[in-house]
Amino acid sequence: MKLYEKGVYLVDGREIVEDPAGVHITQEEAAANTIAYGILKEHNVSDSMENLQIKFDKLTSHDITFVGIIQTARASGLEKFPVPYVLTNCHNSLCAVGGTINEDDHVFGLTCAKKYGGVYVPPHQAVIHQYAREMLAGGGKMILGSDSHTRYGALGTMAMGEGGPELVKQLLEQTYDIQMPQVVGVYLKGEPVPGVGPQDVALAIIGEVFDKGYVKNKVMEFVGPGVSNLSADFRIGVDVMTTETTCLSSIWRTDDTIREYYEIHGRAEEYKELNPGKTAYYDGMIEIDLGEIRPMIAMPFHPSNTYTIDEVNANLKDVLADVEKRAQVSLDGQVEFSLQDKVVDGRLYVEQGIIAGCAGGGFENICDAADILQGASIGADRFTLSVYPASTPIYMELAKNGVLADLLRTGAVVKTAFCGPCFGAGDTPANGALSIRHSTRNFPNREGSKIQNGQISSVALMDARSIAATAANKGYLTPATEFGGTYRKPKYFFDKTIYENRVFDSKGIADADCDIQFGPNIKDWPSMPSLPEHLILKVVSEIHDPVTTTDELIPSGETSSYRSNPLGLAEFTLSRKDPAYVGRAKEVQKAEDAIREGENPVKVLKELETVLEVVKKEYPQIKETDAESLGIGSTIFAEKPGDGSAREQAASCQKVLGGWANIAREYATKRYRSNLINWGMLPLLIPEGKLLFKNGDYLFLPGIRQAVKEKSDEIQVYRVSDKMESFTAAMGELTDDEREIILQGCLINYNRR
Repeated sequence: MKLYEKGVYLVDGREIVEDPAGVHITQEEAAANTIAYGILKEHNVSDSMENLQIKFDKLTSHDITFVGIIQTARASGLEKFPVPYVLTNCHNSLCAVGGTINEDDHVFGLTCAKKYGGVYVPPHQAVIHQYAREMLAGGGKMILGSDSHTRYGALGTMAMGEGGPELVKQLLEQTYDIQMPQVVGVYLKGEPVPGVGPQDVALAIIGEVFDKGYVKNKVMEFVGPGVSNLSADFRIGVDVMTTETTCLSSIWRTDDTIREYYEIHGRAEEYKELNPGKTAYYDGMIEIDLGEIRPMIAMPFHPSNTYTIDEVNANLKDVLADVEKRAQVSLDGQVEFSLQDKVVDGRLYVEQGIIAGCAGGGFENICDAADILQGASIGADRFTLSVYPASTPIYMELAKNGVLADLLRTGAVVKTAFCGPCFGAGDTPANGALSIRHSTRNFPNREGSKIQNGQISSVALMDARSIAATAANKGYLTPATEFGGTYRKPKYFFDKTIYENRVFDSKGIADADCDIQFGPNIKDWPSMPSLPEHLILKVVSEIHDPVTTTDELIPSGETSSYRSNPLGLAEFTLSRKDPAYVGRAKEVQKAEDAIREGENPVKVLKELETVLEVVKKEYPQIKETDAESLGIGSTIFAEKPGDGSAREQAASCQKVLGGWANIAREYATKRYRSNLINWGMLPLLIPEGKLLFKNGDYLFLPGIRQAVKEKSDEIQVYRVSDKMESFTAAMGELTDDEREIILQGCLINYNRR
């Protein structure tokens, strides 16, 4: 794999040219010849291709996010879904968790689909992204989803995963505002060797680019002759994992293989041939010889912690020692973690295998896995294997062609479409166990363990084929390249009957007379104040991990049942990373509440007395009983927060607990930064170097409202003790609308205005 240090030109879709003298076109003209540029131009409603205002063709959400999104839109005046909006139920599918909460959310979704004119996909029918591939994607289209793995580029659809407020904007017929992103080409050549699957290619890319930030917030455009050597399912499997590179979106050139995919699914009219122009300019290029990729494994606790399986097996002790060392950074030494006990007779033994979800649950992955397991068994020891087809149509075809029976015969369990194993709501391993999964992420505790209770298990990401090879060897780590048999490659026949029988599709017709059904756990968003003239912030958490994931900011898994209850969910904020955070934030919030009631905040938070005395020596005009003059809230510091999920709750939970800002060296993803802004929080940045404050310190931001209004490049901040010590922070690029959202206090307030 080769990463080009500078931008390059692609001529005729095959020749990479580094020297501008080798082409007869300007860089600007060539940049407009990428597939990405063309799609963005078609969906941009501004008069500038530098500052885009995008309107999407379709929207998607699942049952962890759609309640909050619709509640936010309702509070802002929603009357009808202006574009097709699909509500799937693939995350909170286990309705025994949380009493009636999950099914209450599902009924809420169904009644909203009827009232506002949407589509409702019941639990166990399809995971969100598979339904979108089968029923929504279209060549040259754009889809926005409230799940970070919203990626349908292999089908010619530019899709993006964002926090809920960005979908709210689309529901209110507003726009998705971004600067024109850079486009990085991914040039594929050759073809994979037998036993190498899409997860292997994806992990190889992630391992190469993540730490370098090579594609961060950029569009990955897959080109080159190697694309045509991949099946549609293979391309889809690589594409969905581009999220883990921190890119903004992805798009692929399309061909007859993708045409056939649409034909199989009864939507031939949605196919569009997409190719870059004769000479296209890319801001970077990743060149990959598919034939050189070997079975990969991403060891705990990140998809970028990659090795070849052969490398792990050959250097087992050294690799495990390195993983354990890295794990201590993620786990803060809070719990003992060891992989050395997984070495049995000189080989790595794993206790669980999972093939599931939007990444692993595809038809081809499961069929290939079944071929590898043909005639074998997973054994009667600790090792277990669970397979989750990504949709009921896939499940139906596996039943018809005999693959389902083949899998069951081995001792594997085949379950319905469900995203649970990907975020800790299904197949949680035992304490200390190691699970290998063809799913999307392996962040700490994401598989369901609870570090605060002393429970720790871990996940390594692998391709379905190598998981099957490992299962055939009763749990001993084995690459699929050791399988010497044949792959039957049965043809896929899509039967949409189950969708016609079970999916509610309003066909875009809203029924204003339909009453929305609310469960007792579904709560409205609490009121949120506008940004005051001055801010006093208390630092209530300090995180120095190289990267902080959204799973660490607000845990997945058991918390998902509370996603429709803003205050209930907020109780879990940072619970696995900094359990004292919620209590600290609430103490500070009492002071903010006092000001909003016209009372002196010192009455409820005595330590503010000294802080206010010091501040008022320099700024006597501050009125501590006037909410327009002074706000008091909390903030957290993290080196690089926001990697992973698009879930808005990572920001909104801080907001409902009185958070006014995040302070970081950089933000891991655009998604997380956008969530902060849409919830009215300041996305502050400080440079590398010594941290000039610590957990528990008070910070003062004088004239912050005016600074936001005036588009100040630098924000003056003071650390307050017995004196005020100054440092500067920045907020980065903000659109006029984003500034106004921050001034109003959140997107809800902005739209109510």
